[in-house]
Amino acid sequence: MDTNTLRFKHSTFLDDIMRSAQLAAALEVSGWPKPGNVHRTADYADMTFEQFIAGSIALGPANREACFKGMLAGLGKIKIEDIGIGQYIKNSVIDFKAWHLNGNTHLGTCLLFIPLSASAGYTFAQREEIDPVSLRENVSRIMEATTTLDAIDVYEAIKNVNPAGLGQLKSVDAPDLTEKGVEKKILDTGQTLFDMMKVSSQWDTISKEWVTGMKISFKIGYSTIKRVYDETGKINITTVNTFLTILAQFPDTFIARKVGVKVIQDIPRAVAIGLKKAEEISKKAAAIIRMGGLKTVEGKKALLNFDRELRLDYKLNPGTTADLTAASLLIAIICGLRP
Repeated sequence: MDTNTLRFKHSTFLDDIMRSAQLAAALEVSGWPKPGNVHRTADYADMTFEQFIAGSIALGPANREACFKGMLAGLGKIKIEDIGIGQYIKNSVIDFKAWHLNGNTHLGTCLLFIPLSASAGYTFAQREEIDPVSLRENVSRIMEATTTLDAIDVYEAIKNVNPAGLGQLKSVDAPDLTEKGVEKKILDTGQTLFDMMKVSSQWDTISKEWVTGMKISFKIGYSTIKRVYDETGKINITTVNTFLTILAQFPDTFIARKVGVKVIQDIPRAVAIGLKKAEEISKKAAAIIRMGGLKTVEGKKALLNFDRELRLDYKLNPGTTADLTAASLLIAIICGLRP
């Protein structure tokens, strides 16, 4: 293949990954009725569906750049540890905040999307095609190769959005966002972003995805998307049933933290306290999946009631589950899914 043809092929792929990230985030937030979360017929009091759509579109450029750096690493032009995952997570957060007026729409999504986009570039550069096995192997390789500078960039990204109910770290040996000089502490300890994720994986499912090679997103989310989409041909049913399937099997740690920090600020202990409520919600999701979820009249009725219950009675939203669903959709889209 001549140089110009190769350059065109790579440029087209970068654009495809940018659009894949935008589409995956938009499809996730459009999923209706995704219980407890913003969707096309429901806003939060402080955040709207349209703001999530704006944030979804704003994610594109940083994912394209992460893909490009992954591609350079795959071609041997840079070392894998020089991809700069943390920088692109931070840039992605800056971008989505610049394109709407309210809060944290996509932090968890950025933490999963950027490594996936970098892995897509790395994989494509080496194979000129994408398959889920190679994509997962390379996302693990890229996450494990992150640096101390990546850790600082991600801490700055988190502080930038100041997530609700963040809490504090008191019972574990990890930097606390609320303490002064956190960046210096990270540098002094030499802990990498992957090291930080290993610590927080004890109580946070997004972090656990980092240290397990995105096991939930690939093994549960992506496989559910393939199965349900093959059965129904409907992307909304696929999105909602994937969300419910993940929620049924993995109690939402955002809910657990939000419940627990009302009792204690220390995050690991707060999540442990809130886990009972999160497990209760997961059992309800599992019951709806057994009814068929959005595929059946009975399941849809139960799902609408569940959505109202989470909003009005509990005032809780399974935000981590939404991020995992978005990542699962991105994997599927990168691997060829089209709605």
